[in-house]
Amino acid sequence: MKSKYISNYISIFRILTSLSLLFIDLFTWEFITIYILGGVSDVLDGYVARKTNTESLLGARLDTWADIIMFAVIIYIFTPVITLTNTLVVWLFAIFAIRVTSIIIAYFKFKVFAILHTLCNKTTGLFLFFIPIFIGSSLEIPGLYFVCVVASVASIEELLINILSRKMKVNVKSLFAVHK
Repeated sequence: MKSKYISNYISIFRILTSLSLLFIDLFTWEFITIYILGGVSDVLDGYVARKTNTESLLGARLDTWADIIMFAVIIYIFTPVITLTNTLVVWLFAIFAIRVTSIIIAYFKFKVFAILHTLCNKTTGLFLFFIPIFIGSSLEIPGLYFVCVVASVASIEELLINILSRKMKVNVKSLFAVHK
């Protein structure tokens, strides 16, 4: 295994762990272990790529696909057991619409399918990761609303970055870094 590909293998590992969650009973120790490994790998792949100076377009795309697959699997698994109010459903669709619009703009403007690795997007991912802890508790609904606020800010920021940027910078930290 070549060291320059380690971060890519970590992203592939996240894809495989995410898909394996579809075949494991929810809230078992096996599920929790694999879920945590997937979450840790999400942090680890980018860290390893930066520390080993092996960041690449392929790695960024693998990370994006791993994020999308993990998010889709988690939504599929947790939707039946999570409490979604009508407000949350509308809000989630609005966030989704902003995300899709941002991706479409990036594709037509930069000829690449990409989700930006902003600090807001990373923060959203972190808070999403912890949502299962609150399922069934009195913090479930407030936690979901809080994550929606953070996800809304991240989505709008990404949309603005894609509109205002002159070139694609997948690893841009924030809207404030666009013209630096």
